[in-house]
Amino acid sequence: MAAGRGPWRFRAPRPPPEPSLAQGRWGDRDPTAQGRIHFEILRGHSDTVSSCHFCFEDTKILSCSYDRTVKLWDVDRGFPIQVFEEEHTAPISECNLTPDDRRVVTSSYDNTVKAWDMETGKMLWTVEHEGIVTSCNISCDGRYVISGSDKENTIYVFDAESATVVSRIQGHHKSTITRCCFHPDNQRVTSVSYDKTIKLWDMTTRSTSITINEGHSNAISDCCFTSDGHYLCTASWDRSLKIWDIKTGEFQCHEPISLSQGHEGSVSSCLFSQDASLVVSGGYDKTIAIWDTEAGCKKLSLKGHWDWVTDVAISKNKKWILSASKDSTLRLWNIEKMDHISSVTESRKARGSKIAQCEECEKPFLCLQRSDSEVISRCAFCRLSSPVRQTLPMPPSVSPDL
Repeated sequence: MAAGRGPWRFRAPRPPPEPSLAQGRWGDRDPTAQGRIHFEILRGHSDTVSSCHFCFEDTKILSCSYDRTVKLWDVDRGFPIQVFEEEHTAPISECNLTPDDRRVVTSSYDNTVKAWDMETGKMLWTVEHEGIVTSCNISCDGRYVISGSDKENTIYVFDAESATVVSRIQGHHKSTITRCCFHPDNQRVTSVSYDKTIKLWDMTTRSTSITINEGHSNAISDCCFTSDGHYLCTASWDRSLKIWDIKTGEFQCHEPISLSQGHEGSVSSCLFSQDASLVVSGGYDKTIAIWDTEAGCKKLSLKGHWDWVTDVAISKNKKWILSASKDSTLRLWNIEKMDHISSVTESRKARGSKIAQCEECEKPFLCLQRSDSEVISRCAFCRLSSPVRQTLPMPPSVSPDL
């Protein structure tokens, strides 16, 4: 693959090298956690770890890397128990596991998406693309795979069993697609791009149902849904995350929930917890941020990686955070005692209750903070019924550099 073709060509310069990681599996490196957050370093990849997930009821970890391998890790033992390799010829951009945990799907800069048998490690099928494949995702029912290619900024949807292409949406974005994923209803696919837009494409009508053009002021790097599909979170190089109410369409007349001041550089990744009470994000500032979605504020920062954080995950029981990094490692963080840390407790008390009474219908509603200057006095339904359409304000312009 020719140098400079990959999507990384737009990213900030590589940070200066750091000393090699200290030996030992467990450590305390986060000054904000005051010695209460422990982490385990998982070493096994020889290049940037691009994607990571918890699987098998949080007992295993799935990761992929620019070293062209996919690894399945045992959480208790802290080392790989299965390796998928020698098939991709370029960096692997993303990996996903089918809902039944039987197959792994990978996307790569070698212009392919591949499926692997989890038990045997054998490759099952390959779908060729016309360009670099930057992202892949599997529908919640396991029937379909979606992928994003930088050739004409195309989205592909294909059958997960037969690998038959179902839809091919050319020119879906004006620039490289950074992330694509299925809505939990399995009928819509969401994609984000360097062109700063968010798009939802409907598989039934075969048309774009939602386009959001003015949410972020810089490239959008990642997106994820809550498990019920009500909210969509997007992460951006403008150093912020946004939470969009997709179910009610509130974003059409009011700005989204904004999570900011959590990273000093571009945000690379985001993920909701299973119950949507937390959002976890990773950044090019080498940190992981944990956000309280009810209060709309950062609870904690995790520091320890010596290079960009490329992806994050959170266990179903919310006891563990997983992070992947350009430093070739994964880190497993134990956040079980997070709420007992004094800085987290003080922050929660300072924010106070977020249940407010709507001044129009007088019903209680959850009031998430949207900006430092604005007080929300009406619930989403009353704001939606207002005839006045509000224009989304543009955040201040920032460069993609740290």
